[in-house]
Amino acid sequence: MSAQPSTSVVTGTAGGGSGQRDANAVVADLIRFLETGTASDRLFAADVFADLSLPHWRVQSGTAAEVIAIRAEGHPCPGQVHVERVEQTGHGFTIEFEERWEDGGQRWYCREMIRADVTDGRIAEMSIYCTGDWDEAKQREHAQAVRLIRA
Repeated sequence: MSAQPSTSVVTGTAGGGSGQRDANAVVADLIRFLETGTASDRLFAADVFADLSLPHWRVQSGTAAEVIAIRAEGHPCPGQVHVERVEQTGHGFTIEFEERWEDGGQRWYCREMIRADVTDGRIAEMSIYCTGDWDEAKQREHAQAVRLIRA
């Protein structure tokens, strides 16, 4: 795993109650899944609901297998995740991150934010917001047109 949360605000247990997995373990499993495409058996509830919003499209799924398939279709190659922020919520966590990967001879980029509800130590529901995938030309165009105050 190439990234750790840049802020250590995720504390306690995922889903509440004694004996539950630490919330940091769920976040670490999610990052590993995003980087490798391989989900641990403990990452998602079997009936996890996911709502993915892209710039011009929206996709939903209702099972762990569907979440994994959507990810494999959209990001078939392994990559690196840079976590900008993780915060615990009353029901789980939010995570803000950038991804970079290689596919078709190009280096790709996107920014995402996920709100995840965790029950019994597994992600039970999540909303995912993605900028869409930027190829090298889009990244160059953006770099020439916009000065970011914080990178």
